[in-house]
Amino acid sequence: MATIQDVAREAGVSISTVSYALSGKRSLKAETRERVLAAAAALGYLPHASARMLAANRSHILAVTAPLHPDTDHSAHMVFAMEVTKAARLHDYDTLLLVDTDASEGMRRSAGTALADGIVVLDVDAHDERAQLARDIACPTVFIGIPADTTGLVCVDLDFAAAARDAIDALLVAGRRNIGLVSHPLETMRRESNFPLRFREGFVDHAREVGLEAPVAHPEFHRAHEAVAALLEAQPDLDGLVLNTTAEVASSVTAALVEHGRTVPGDVSVIAAGVTFSTARFTVPFDTIPLDASASCSAAVDLLARIIDDGFVAPETTLLPPTYITRGSVVHATTRPSEV
Repeated sequence: MATIQDVAREAGVSISTVSYALSGKRSLKAETRERVLAAAAALGYLPHASARMLAANRSHILAVTAPLHPDTDHSAHMVFAMEVTKAARLHDYDTLLLVDTDASEGMRRSAGTALADGIVVLDVDAHDERAQLARDIACPTVFIGIPADTTGLVCVDLDFAAAARDAIDALLVAGRRNIGLVSHPLETMRRESNFPLRFREGFVDHAREVGLEAPVAHPEFHRAHEAVAALLEAQPDLDGLVLNTTAEVASSVTAALVEHGRTVPGDVSVIAAGVTFSTARFTVPFDTIPLDASASCSAAVDLLARIIDDGFVAPETTLLPPTYITRGSVVHATTRPSEV
C-alpha cells in the first residue's frame, strides 16, 4: 500500500506539500497540486480520512438519530436504519447511528462537533424535543416522521391518514360494515409515537365520515388475542379488521379470531395498513398497505443531500401516497368461506 512518502517521491515534492495538496490547508500552485494528485492517483494512495474531510470541508457522514425505547419494534427500527444507510451510499455518504436514550444529546453532539454533514431523525414522537433542536442548530436535518408542530422543519413520511381511509374503503367495497382497528400497544401510544397516532386519528375520522361505529383496541403481551376479544365485545358482528400494529401482533390475529369461531377472510376480512413487515408468510396472508421504508428513506436522504449541497431548502412536509397489495384476505361479504 502506497504511503505519503511514496507520493512525495513520485511528485518530487516534500511530504508537507503532499499534505497541503490533499488537505487544502494551504494554497499551492495549481501545477504543484495537480502533480501531487496525479501521483496519488497513480500510486493508489488513500489519504487519511481527516485530510479528505478538510479538503472537501465535509465529513461525508450523515448522523441517524434513532433512540431505543422499551417498546421499540427492533425489526422496524433496523429496517429504517438500513434503508437510510443504503440511500446515503448512493450520495457517497456513510452513516453514524445514534441510539442514545436521550435522543437530543447525540443529535446535539453531532451538530456541535461538525461530526456529520446532516442529520436524519427517525422514530419521531408527536412532541419530540428534537424538533426544536433541529430549528436551533445549523446542521441540515430531515425528519422521517411528522411531529405535531412542523414549523421550520423538513419532514417525509407515508400519508397515514390516506392509508387508513384506503383500508376502510376497501372493506366497505367488500360489503363489510362492522369494522375495527387493532392499533399499537398503549405504551407506544402514551409515548406519542407519531405514526400510530396519525393512523388512529385518520381511521377514527374517516369511520365517522362514512357513518361507522369503528372501535379501536390495543394489544397486550405482544399478541392480538386481548385486542380481538375487546373488539368483538364492542362489535359482536365484526366482519372487517384493520391492523396498524407490530408484526408479532398481526401474525397472531388469525389464531385469535379462530378462538372465537371466526375465519379469515370469510367471516372477517383483514387488512394490514401502514406496516413495515410483509404478511406473505402468515398462515393467512393479509392484504397490505405498506409503510415502504425504502421509499421514505430515499426521499428523505435525497432531500437532505440537496440541502447540504444548496445550503437551503424551504421547510416542507412530503406525504408519500399509499399503495395497496392484494393477497386475498378481503372478500365480499356474500362470498362463502369455502369459495375463497
